[in-house]
Amino acid sequence: MLQTENFIYFFTVCGFFIGVVFSVLNFSSAGDILLYSGGITLFFYLFIHVVAINFVDYSRMGKMMFDKKEYEEISDYFIKELDTRENKMDAMLLELDKINKQYVAKQRAVQTQDDGEQYHKAA
Repeated sequence: MLQTENFIYFFTVCGFFIGVVFSVLNFSSAGDILLYSGGITLFFYLFIHVVAINFVDYSRMGKMMFDKKEYEEISDYFIKELDTRENKMDAMLLELDKINKQYVAKQRAVQTQDDGEQYHKAA
């Protein structure tokens, strides 16, 4: 089955060549040839879009190309994976926070011990 885009391309090119032939036969000025060939090409381009909109059933083609059930299964899988990874990341961040608090507590203990030793040395 031919795709809709191919019909649009074909009729646009046909419109261009018909416009060029018509313009060359009827007009002698370069501006007129350019204007009328562009106008006829535009007419063919818009006409084939109207035909494609009216005669092509996009909803039926969309259902054939887009499998909703498969899409939902894949989406659910990715959501579960993201949730699992997010939980792992939260656990790692909590562990890092715990390690950081332990480190800060050790640093304070060492600092207070050093401060106490400085007072003893000064006395």
